Amino acid sequence: MIRYISYVLLFFVMPVIGCARTDHKEKKVVNEEHQNLDTATFAAGCFWCVEAQFKELKGVVSVTSGFTGGTVPNPSYEEVCTGTTGHAEACNIIYNPKVVTFDELLEAFFVVHDPTQLNRQGNDEGTQYRSEIFYHNADQEKLAKYYIQKLNQEKVYPNPIVTQIAPYKIFYKAEDYHQDYYTNNKNQPYCQLVIQPELAKFRKVFKDKLK
Repeated sequence: MIRYISYVLLFFVMPVIGCARTDHKEKKVVNEEHQNLDTATFAAGCFWCVEAQFKELKGVVSVTSGFTGGTVPNPSYEEVCTGTTGHAEACNIIYNPKVVTFDELLEAFFVVHDPTQLNRQGNDEGTQYRSEIFYHNADQEKLAKYYIQKLNQEKVYPNPIVTQIAPYKIFYKAEDYHQDYYTNNKNQPYCQLVIQPELAKFRKVFKDKLK
């Protein structure tokens, strides 16, 4: 996996346009449990881009954009954008472990963003854009720590990984207009100039693992 990620890094560049902000308000707590399925929760910058990429993988049943890791209950997007809620933009990924493993999702996680950038991804700045893995069980925690340690030891990235690891507690679904954002807004500048190129690179790298 370490060598694979080293190769993959050659394909990725950071976004040059920030996440657009609007004033819609609608959200709810999400605590999804699915029989025979597992959940992974990742924060890796703007959730529009993260969602679009993870939805492409075989075994991924659904991806929900939302907020987690903070202290403010039921936050709005506008509140999270202030950087004062403690929440990160994140994606709740429901997946079939018989088709795609948590290891493979971690592989994708370390590719869809730059885990060495502290509290930012490209032009998106603030703690809400931090890199963080919210583990759902001891195995996920162990794997996350292991891979971060190995990636740092082997200097896969030019700088140390700053990805945080924390237990999953609660996830707030973002407003409806954030869900399937790329699919529903392909003509929007951020989608065309940031998400679309990143998605094309993702598809090239993971071509054998796409739906």
